[in-house]
Amino acid sequence: MLHQNFLNLSNSIKKTVLGGEMDHYKMAPDERKKTLKKEPNSKQPKKAAVLALFYPNLIGETCFALTLRPVYKGTHSAQVSFPGGKQEPNDSNLSETALRETFEEIGINKSEIKLLREITDVYIPPSNFLVTPFIGITENPPVFKQNHEVHQMIEVTLTELLDDSLIHVNTKKTFYAEKASIPYYYFSNHMVWGATAMIISEIKELIKRL
Repeated sequence: MLHQNFLNLSNSIKKTVLGGEMDHYKMAPDERKKTLKKEPNSKQPKKAAVLALFYPNLIGETCFALTLRPVYKGTHSAQVSFPGGKQEPNDSNLSETALRETFEEIGINKSEIKLLREITDVYIPPSNFLVTPFIGITENPPVFKQNHEVHQMIEVTLTELLDDSLIHVNTKKTFYAEKASIPYYYFSNHMVWGATAMIISEIKELIKRL
Protein backbone atom coordinates (compact mmCIF):
# COMPACT_ATOMS: atom_id res chain seq x y z
CA MET A 1 0.00 0.00 0.00
CA LEU A 2 1.23 3.49 -0.84
CA HIS A 3 1.85 5.40 2.35
CA GLN A 4 -0.40 8.31 1.38
CA ASN A 5 -3.29 5.86 1.25
CA PHE A 6 -2.32 4.53 4.67
CA LEU A 7 -2.18 8.07 6.08
CA ASN A 8 -5.74 8.58 4.83
CA LEU A 9 -6.79 5.68 7.07
CA SER A 10 -5.50 7.37 10.23
CA ASN A 11 -8.90 8.36 11.59
CA SER A 12 -10.28 4.88 10.95
CA ILE A 13 -7.31 3.33 12.75
CA LYS A 14 -8.07 5.53 15.76
CA LYS A 15 -11.76 4.57 15.86
CA THR A 16 -11.87 0.91 14.86
CA VAL A 17 -12.75 -1.50 17.67
CA LEU A 18 -9.80 -3.60 18.85
CA GLY A 19 -9.82 -7.38 18.87
CA GLY A 20 -7.77 -7.54 22.07
CA GLU A 21 -6.97 -10.97 23.44
CA MET A 22 -8.94 -12.73 20.70
CA ASP A 23 -6.44 -11.33 18.19
CA HIS A 24 -3.53 -12.16 20.51
CA TYR A 25 -4.72 -15.80 20.61
CA LYS A 26 -4.03 -16.19 16.89
CA MET A 27 -0.27 -15.96 17.52
CA ALA A 28 -0.03 -17.35 21.05
CA PRO A 29 1.30 -20.84 21.89
CA ASP A 30 -1.35 -23.18 23.30
CA GLU A 31 0.41 -23.12 26.68
CA ARG A 32 0.32 -19.31 26.69
CA LYS A 33 -3.41 -19.21 25.89
CA LYS A 34 -4.09 -20.85 29.25
CA THR A 35 -2.53 -17.87 31.06
CA LEU A 36 -3.83 -14.97 28.96
CA LYS A 37 -7.04 -14.51 30.91
CA LYS A 38 -5.32 -14.80 34.28
CA GLU A 39 -4.16 -11.85 36.30
CA PRO A 40 -0.49 -10.90 35.92
CA ASN A 41 2.09 -12.30 38.30
CA SER A 42 1.29 -11.76 41.97
CA LYS A 43 4.30 -9.47 42.04
CA GLN A 44 3.48 -5.98 40.82
CA PRO A 45 4.31 -6.13 37.10
CA LYS A 46 6.80 -3.65 35.72
CA LYS A 47 5.36 -1.26 33.14
CA ALA A 48 6.78 -0.90 29.66
CA ALA A 49 5.69 0.50 26.31
CA VAL A 50 6.53 -0.19 22.68
CA LEU A 51 5.83 1.61 19.42
CA ALA A 52 4.65 0.13 16.15
CA LEU A 53 5.96 2.86 13.86
CA PHE A 54 4.51 2.96 10.34
CA TYR A 55 6.40 4.97 7.74
CA PRO A 56 7.07 5.12 3.98
CA ASN A 57 10.13 3.45 2.52
CA LEU A 58 12.08 5.09 -0.29
CA ILE A 59 9.55 3.96 -2.93
CA GLY A 60 6.54 5.10 -0.90
CA GLU A 61 5.33 1.75 0.45
CA THR A 62 4.04 1.62 4.01
CA CYS A 63 6.36 -0.28 6.37
CA PHE A 64 6.83 -0.73 10.09
CA ALA A 65 10.01 -1.13 12.10
CA LEU A 66 11.15 -4.07 14.20
CA THR A 67 14.47 -4.48 15.97
CA LEU A 68 16.66 -7.53 16.52
CA ARG A 69 18.18 -7.41 19.98
CA PRO A 70 21.82 -8.43 20.48
CA VAL A 71 22.91 -11.60 22.24
CA TYR A 72 23.20 -10.95 25.98
CA LYS A 73 22.56 -12.65 29.31
CA GLY A 74 18.90 -11.87 29.58
CA THR A 75 15.37 -13.12 28.98
CA HIS A 76 14.92 -11.54 25.55
CA SER A 77 18.40 -12.09 24.10
CA ALA A 78 18.51 -12.20 20.26
CA GLN A 79 14.75 -11.79 19.95
CA VAL A 80 12.82 -9.54 17.58
CA SER A 81 10.77 -6.78 19.16
CA PHE A 82 9.28 -3.36 18.62
CA PRO A 83 11.27 -0.33 19.76
CA GLY A 84 10.42 0.22 23.40
CA GLY A 85 11.28 -0.51 26.99
CA LYS A 86 10.68 0.06 30.66
CA GLN A 87 8.84 3.12 31.95
CA GLU A 88 11.22 5.49 33.72
CA PRO A 89 10.30 7.81 36.63
CA ASN A 90 10.64 10.90 34.41
CA ASP A 91 8.15 9.59 31.82
CA SER A 92 4.86 11.41 32.32
CA ASN A 93 2.91 8.49 30.83
CA LEU A 94 3.42 5.32 28.81
CA SER A 95 3.15 7.06 25.45
CA GLU A 96 6.15 9.16 26.53
CA THR A 97 7.96 5.93 27.36
CA ALA A 98 7.30 4.54 23.88
CA LEU A 99 8.46 7.76 22.19
CA ARG A 100 11.56 8.13 24.38
CA GLU A 101 12.62 4.53 23.86
CA THR A 102 12.04 4.81 20.11
CA PHE A 103 14.33 7.83 19.97
CA GLU A 104 16.99 6.14 22.11
CA GLU A 105 16.95 2.86 20.19
CA ILE A 106 16.41 3.88 16.56
CA GLY A 107 16.90 7.65 16.57
CA ILE A 108 13.46 8.90 15.51
CA ASN A 109 12.54 12.11 17.31
CA LYS A 110 9.04 12.31 18.79
CA SER A 111 8.43 15.52 16.82
CA GLU A 112 8.42 13.37 13.66
CA ILE A 113 5.88 10.89 15.01
CA LYS A 114 2.11 11.19 15.20
CA LEU A 115 0.67 8.78 17.75
CA LEU A 116 -2.61 7.30 16.56
CA ARG A 117 -3.69 5.13 19.47
CA GLU A 118 -2.89 2.76 22.31
CA ILE A 119 -3.77 -0.88 21.76
CA THR A 120 -4.19 -3.89 24.07
CA ASP A 121 -1.64 -4.59 26.81
CA VAL A 122 0.37 -7.82 26.72
CA TYR A 123 1.75 -9.39 29.89
CA ILE A 124 5.17 -11.11 29.63
CA PRO A 125 5.54 -13.64 32.49
CA PRO A 126 9.28 -14.47 32.11
CA SER A 127 10.27 -10.86 32.79
CA ASN A 128 7.10 -9.78 34.66
CA PHE A 129 6.45 -6.83 32.32
CA LEU A 130 3.06 -5.47 31.36
CA VAL A 131 3.65 -3.95 27.93
CA THR A 132 1.44 -1.24 26.45
CA PRO A 133 1.78 -0.95 22.65
CA PHE A 134 1.11 2.20 20.63
CA ILE A 135 0.63 2.75 16.90
CA GLY A 136 2.39 5.77 15.40
CA ILE A 137 3.10 7.12 11.93
CA THR A 138 5.56 9.38 10.16
CA GLU A 139 4.78 11.13 6.90
CA ASN A 140 8.30 10.87 5.50
CA PRO A 141 10.95 8.12 5.36
CA PRO A 142 12.79 8.25 8.70
CA VAL A 143 16.56 8.20 9.10
CA PHE A 144 17.29 5.41 11.55
CA LYS A 145 20.18 5.67 14.01
CA GLN A 146 20.30 2.52 16.09
CA ASN A 147 22.01 2.31 19.47
CA HIS A 148 23.77 -0.56 21.27
CA GLU A 149 20.44 -2.15 22.22
CA VAL A 150 19.69 -2.87 18.57
CA HIS A 151 21.72 -5.41 16.64
CA GLN A 152 19.75 -4.99 13.40
CA MET A 153 16.78 -3.07 12.04
CA ILE A 154 14.07 -5.15 10.34
CA GLU A 155 11.76 -3.42 7.87
CA VAL A 156 8.39 -5.09 7.26
CA THR A 157 6.09 -3.87 4.49
CA LEU A 158 2.35 -3.69 5.01
CA THR A 159 2.04 -6.22 2.19
CA GLU A 160 4.17 -8.68 4.18
CA LEU A 161 2.16 -8.01 7.32
CA LEU A 162 -1.08 -9.00 5.55
CA ASP A 163 0.45 -12.07 3.87
CA ASP A 164 -0.80 -15.16 5.73
CA SER A 165 1.78 -17.34 3.96
CA LEU A 166 4.41 -15.76 6.24
CA ILE A 167 2.82 -17.37 9.32
CA HIS A 168 4.43 -20.66 10.38
CA VAL A 169 4.61 -22.96 13.40
CA ASN A 170 7.76 -24.31 15.02
CA THR A 171 8.59 -26.34 18.12
CA LYS A 172 10.64 -24.44 20.66
CA LYS A 173 11.57 -24.49 24.33
CA THR A 174 9.78 -21.67 26.13
CA PHE A 175 9.02 -20.34 29.60
CA TYR A 176 5.87 -22.50 29.53
CA ALA A 177 7.11 -25.84 28.22
CA GLU A 178 10.17 -27.80 27.06
CA LYS A 179 8.54 -28.34 23.66
CA ALA A 180 5.86 -25.86 22.69
CA SER A 181 4.26 -25.31 19.29
CA ILE A 182 5.05 -21.68 18.52
CA PRO A 183 3.21 -19.72 15.82
CA TYR A 184 5.46 -17.09 14.31
CA TYR A 185 5.83 -14.58 11.50
CA TYR A 186 8.77 -15.06 9.15
CA PHE A 187 9.90 -11.57 8.22
CA SER A 188 13.22 -10.94 6.45
CA ASN A 189 14.60 -14.33 7.50
CA HIS A 190 13.71 -13.72 11.14
CA MET A 191 11.35 -15.63 13.42
CA VAL A 192 9.00 -13.16 15.14
CA TRP A 193 7.13 -14.83 17.99
CA GLY A 194 5.87 -14.35 21.53
CA ALA A 195 4.53 -11.02 22.74
CA THR A 196 5.76 -9.21 19.62
CA ALA A 197 3.83 -11.59 17.35
CA MET A 198 0.74 -11.19 19.52
CA ILE A 199 0.91 -7.39 19.22
CA ILE A 200 1.45 -7.68 15.46
CA SER A 201 -1.60 -9.95 15.24
CA GLU A 202 -3.84 -7.32 16.82
CA ILE A 203 -2.49 -4.65 14.49
CA LYS A 204 -2.95 -6.91 11.47
CA GLU A 205 -6.56 -7.69 12.34
CA LEU A 206 -7.22 -4.01 13.04
CA ILE A 207 -5.96 -3.06 9.56
CA LYS A 208 -8.03 -5.83 7.96
CA ARG A 209 -11.15 -4.33 9.53
CA LEU A 210 -10.61 -0.88 7.99
